[in-house]
Amino acid sequence: MQGGISVEMPEPNPAVLARRAQIVARLQSVLPPDAVIHDPHETRAYECDALTAYRCAPLAAVLPSTTDEVAAVLRICHEEAVPVVPRGSGTSLAGGAMPTADSVILGVARLRSVLQIDTANRFIHVQTGMTNLSVTGAVEGDGFFYAPDPSSQLACAIAGNIAMNSGGAHCLKYGVTTNNLLGVTLVLMNGEVVTLGGPFVDAAGYDLLGVVCGSEGQLGVVTEAWLRILPKPEGARPVLIGFDSNEVAGACVTDIIKAGILPVAIEFMDRPCIRATEDFAKAGYPDCEALLIVEVEGSEAEIDAQLGLIRDIAARHDPVEFRESRSEVESQKIWLGRKSAFGAMGQINDYMCLDGTIPVSALPHVLKRIGEMSREYGLDVANVFHAGDGNMHPLILFDANKPGDLERCEAFGADILKLCVEVGGCLTGEHGVGIEKRDLMTVQYAPDDLEAQMRVKDVFDPRWLLNPAKVFPLVVSQARRAA
Repeated sequence: MQGGISVEMPEPNPAVLARRAQIVARLQSVLPPDAVIHDPHETRAYECDALTAYRCAPLAAVLPSTTDEVAAVLRICHEEAVPVVPRGSGTSLAGGAMPTADSVILGVARLRSVLQIDTANRFIHVQTGMTNLSVTGAVEGDGFFYAPDPSSQLACAIAGNIAMNSGGAHCLKYGVTTNNLLGVTLVLMNGEVVTLGGPFVDAAGYDLLGVVCGSEGQLGVVTEAWLRILPKPEGARPVLIGFDSNEVAGACVTDIIKAGILPVAIEFMDRPCIRATEDFAKAGYPDCEALLIVEVEGSEAEIDAQLGLIRDIAARHDPVEFRESRSEVESQKIWLGRKSAFGAMGQINDYMCLDGTIPVSALPHVLKRIGEMSREYGLDVANVFHAGDGNMHPLILFDANKPGDLERCEAFGADILKLCVEVGGCLTGEHGVGIEKRDLMTVQYAPDDLEAQMRVKDVFDPRWLLNPAKVFPLVVSQARRAA
């Protein structure tokens, strides 16, 4: 998304400049010279993440290479009462890594080593700056893979995946990050290093690992992770199914799940997205209103049996086309458009990508309401999402250079997320709350629920210095930090 709103700050006075110089000098005392970025021209590279509608350059950015260096940085920032914003690869779509002007960005890009691979016990121990895809790359030679596969897996870091509890196309069968995370090394705001979980089936005591996964950098900085790896399946085969309406495609998804079939993925795309991806990637998709990509795994006999059931279910919904892959080349072609969808949409329009999650049974109703709201707001919507687990990704199209369009887009997005909660879903499936949804938290949570969540943050980060102005309603979080 182009354009955006910059949070401009007045020219610092001498006292502010002196304090900034003091903080930078202390950071430089514990890190290599090239690991502390403080020139205003260079810190602009960290002014936002993939939610580019809002921007604010940080005081400085640091790039530590070890857990000890992360701990040293956090101790200094804790002593100086400087807010710290953890940052993975900057692919967050919810503003999860957007800084404040008085904060230090702590990037994990240099924490990218494989520390241990144990195929006998099916885990890999890595530093969390590694990209998602590179984890599979480290073990695929041994016949294994790492299951969570966000669309940004080529770029996104394991640290960010853990922060947002990311999923991906194959999460229907294999689950999201929390289902594949065995343990972490966590550095608290005061510099204390703790280990939660580890390379074993279960850990004694409280499930603090479950608290940290999905906590959006509010509780500590995850520098290392033990991840579950899985043997590659014997085989996999996708089918592409076209339909005359979004609602019918949604109903087909519901019937597949109701039948007790567990595909590895069920992906949804509607006409605007199909058209854009065809222009961009030329995947050979049919001319239809909506399509599903359904992939199953197993032996040839298992695949044939599952696809036979799916074919029978789809036939009851009068599909425009049912195309079954017969080769690796055809499988890649079926997936090509889906994997290219976000890049393709970015070629034609500014857009805001949401990720409300709903019960699968509510798909037909929600898709219909999104279409109605699109007409009410006068903004087009392209739908592309993980239909199997109800993780919606409507892309609201707008013109960032047209006055009022961004605000109208945000209002439309808020109404979609409220609809998701209304039908029994939630505000986010994998993108997180960040700044995008923080003031919608009261739609999903009662005051007592939010208070319980904030008390957990009080324990880990009593001064509320980690990732400020995120997740919790802004007025509430500012009051908490001031107290």
